[in-house]
Amino acid sequence: MSRTPAARTSAEIATQPASWRRAAEAAAGFEGLPKPGERVAVTGCGTSWFMALAYAALREAAGQGETDAFASSEFPAGRTYDRVVAITRSGTTTEVLDLLERLRGRVPATVLTADPKTPVMDAADAVAVLDWADEESVVQTRFATTALAFLRAGLGTLTDLPGLPGLKSVEEAAVDAELALTEPLPEAALAAEQWTFLGRGWTYGLALEAALKMREAAGAWTEAYPAMEYRHGPIAITGPGRVTWVFGELPEGLAGDVARVGGTLVSRPGTDPLADLVRAQRLAVALAESRGLDPDRPRNLTRSVILAP
Repeated sequence: MSRTPAARTSAEIATQPASWRRAAEAAAGFEGLPKPGERVAVTGCGTSWFMALAYAALREAAGQGETDAFASSEFPAGRTYDRVVAITRSGTTTEVLDLLERLRGRVPATVLTADPKTPVMDAADAVAVLDWADEESVVQTRFATTALAFLRAGLGTLTDLPGLPGLKSVEEAAVDAELALTEPLPEAALAAEQWTFLGRGWTYGLALEAALKMREAAGAWTEAYPAMEYRHGPIAITGPGRVTWVFGELPEGLAGDVARVGGTLVSRPGTDPLADLVRAQRLAVALAESRGLDPDRPRNLTRSVILAP
């Protein structure tokens, strides 16, 4: 019997802990990752760009070198880097391929992809094929987080670093993700009319991705901001029936600010933020189902954006 689209998407979400563990093992033997001290740029489109933002902040906070992140269409041609890392699930995205062609012979390029039979295989100096994390769904869940887990594991031990207080290992994040797959979703989040996702440092990229998942899968009204920017305008949208979801550390005083204006705070500071993203993915699917939408093939989206010449 064929699965419903929601069941397929949910099944892909559920495999993430195992995918992250496999990614950590693969990263240990991969030679193409940035080396400490290199000046690096990370790039991608859509979800992959948000994973690039998260990795760039992680790497720089870990003290491994200056690291920028750009949407591939906005990559600054005049900057100099020791290596560029591109994330592309399909390996066919026009903006990524165009960028790699411009960089060919000038900057070493490392690519993370899910499909070894695509043009990106010939466009990079090193390719990590995470084909076990590929998806049938148009909306990315498993590949994106597995790519970030791969890059995160490649940074080595990140515990007890001044710039990354309390960060867990990929294995510990996988354990948290297993719990995130089984715990009930917050009732207030399921019933809300609007959701604002917040993060600091590397978790800002996760906040952007959570908001995108909600828009893609469920057509939901979502926003995302750096957590400390919340008081500088975004709090105006908060109120009864609206959720403020914080990834990672909760800034001092923010809980009181949300309560003061009648909003609902969702925060799990003891949970690895990547595992908390799994909860947001589940929320997006649940909302899509409740609205009669297909989270596997959302409106107006395709698996890869391939532009006409």
